[in-house]
Amino acid sequence: MKPGNFHESSACRRISDILGRVGDKWTVLVIVQLREGPLRFSEIKRRLGSISQKMLTATLRALERDGFVTRTVYPTVPPRVDYTLTGLGRDLLQPVNAIADWATRNADAIDRARARFDRSTAKSTEVRAA
Repeated sequence: MKPGNFHESSACRRISDILGRVGDKWTVLVIVQLREGPLRFSEIKRRLGSISQKMLTATLRALERDGFVTRTVYPTVPPRVDYTLTGLGRDLLQPVNAIADWATRNADAIDRARARFDRSTAKSTEVRAA
C-alpha cells in the first residue's frame, strides 16, 4: 500500500486495526519479553507482574492469531506450552525498540512539556474562576 492511499476508508481501517494491535500496552510488553527466546506462560506472567491471567491469555491468543507468536505444546505431564516470536514478531521488535529508544531519549522533554501545559492550564482555570 502506498502512502498516498491512506485516505481510502478500507486502507485506513486495516492500518488502524494493525496499529491497534501493535500499539497495545500488553502486546508491546509481551513482544519485548519474548525477544530473547521461548518462554512459558507462567514465566511471561511473572516477568510482566501486573498483568492478569485473563489479559495475558487474550494477548497471547491475539498475537498468535496475527502471526507474531507461535504456541508450542509439548506432550508432557503436565503439558508444557512455550511461546516464541515468529519472523513477523521479530520484525516488529525493530520499530518497538526504536519507539522505546525515542521515548527514553525524550522522556525528560515530555515531562517538562507536560509540566508547562499543566501550569498554564491551572493558571487559565484560576483566571476563569476569578
